Amino acid sequence: MNTTSARSPAIELRGLTKQFGDLTAVNDLTVSVARGGVVGLLGPNGAGKSTTIRMLLGLIAPTSGSGMVLGHDVTRPSAYMRRVGALVETPAIYPKLSGRDNLRTLAVLAGVGDERIDEALDIVDLTGRDGDRAGGYSLGMKQRLAIAAALLKDPELVILDEPTNGLDPAGIVEIRELLIRLGQTGKTIIVSSHLLAEIQAACDRLIIIERGSLVFEGPTHELLDKARNELVVVPEDRSHITKLAALLDEHNIDFATNGVGLRAPGATARSAFVNRLAFDNGITLREVRADVEDLEDVFLRLTSTTEVN
Repeated sequence: MNTTSARSPAIELRGLTKQFGDLTAVNDLTVSVARGGVVGLLGPNGAGKSTTIRMLLGLIAPTSGSGMVLGHDVTRPSAYMRRVGALVETPAIYPKLSGRDNLRTLAVLAGVGDERIDEALDIVDLTGRDGDRAGGYSLGMKQRLAIAAALLKDPELVILDEPTNGLDPAGIVEIRELLIRLGQTGKTIIVSSHLLAEIQAACDRLIIIERGSLVFEGPTHELLDKARNELVVVPEDRSHITKLAALLDEHNIDFATNGVGLRAPGATARSAFVNRLAFDNGITLREVRADVEDLEDVFLRLTSTTEVN
């Protein structure tokens, strides 16, 4: 293996853009994905996720910008696709064949032996059901079989486009647990989804795009840093807003007023203190509540439902 490509990021995009006529599906996308772990590629339906993935796999060419996959240019996919496994479309499964025979057919085409079939079945937890006809599998099992097919070549990079689409809650849990196991293999896993809740527990890092543009890139826990965590305080008597504001200022508490009440950061830590401060100074509060976002709230705020294919 080329040592330069081995040290390079799994994926390196610089200003990657894809236009279809007047429509810009991916706009000036610049991201770097280090090797190893599970990376979530997130955005609402039509945000440009599938277009980005198709460029990574060499299925379509970028309009401008550059992209590198495993140290090779995306315009030369033959240089790296042997080291990439992917699930992009609805998996093509022969329903009358067993799960194992489905994989054996693909293994012959890929030039790999039965030992890889055994390893792939074990990773996706289908050992013991591999002799059953694939047509009798649940949708979640069919997705896991398709992921096993993507693993046959023992790829360094695995790209899964919406693997939880259409699954029931049990199937989603199966795929999420599989993603966690894949993340422990040392491979780089890119998984796209339009629902953060379905995959966040499995992801080390997140890339969020909206209308083809990057809105967030970083460790999953850093997304929570963008979450709103404020204390909303509304005095019974509006004339006390100014008095309460002065008291907060005396205690070096940042706040904002809106004519009805005040908002201060740090809802959990300051609720009891502000309550006591108001009481001790003769201010009756009509409302004291926490306005706190979770990861899903932040994701929905960062994105919209405007569709771009």
